Amino acid sequence: MPEGRVRRARRGDIAGLLALESHFPTDRLSRANFRHLLTRGHADLLVFEQDARVVGDAVILYRRGTHTARLYSLVTNPAHRGQGIATRLIAAAERAARHRRCNRICLEARPGNRAAIGLYRALGYYAAGRRAGFYEDGRDALVLEKHLASR
Repeated sequence: MPEGRVRRARRGDIAGLLALESHFPTDRLSRANFRHLLTRGHADLLVFEQDARVVGDAVILYRRGTHTARLYSLVTNPAHRGQGIATRLIAAAERAARHRRCNRICLEARPGNRAAIGLYRALGYYAAGRRAGFYEDGRDALVLEKHLASR
């Protein structure tokens, strides 16, 4: 279990969140995106804090009229990978989704991202389809889903 804690993001975390976004090759969230996510009612933005630094985050989106949550983004600082941070963020995202009465969570992953796909599968996610041309660079996405047990 990694040292640190998962908590809700705050406005003061935006600089750390932007630093984490720099690890994505494309499809990065901007400062304005984060400000919007922090203030809208149908999203949860969670961070993993270690030694007073944000070293990982998860963005969960919700749509009215559906019981499916979307794990929109998950990132861990490369220097902190392999410590279980992503696993803790995913577990927290699933708890947040259940709290909002969702019974399913879905996400998109690059098919070549074997580490992420392996982690999701180990945590009970299954392949549910593909989205053609999903990413900014025109690449497809693998859609993964998980049914969430009731509390």
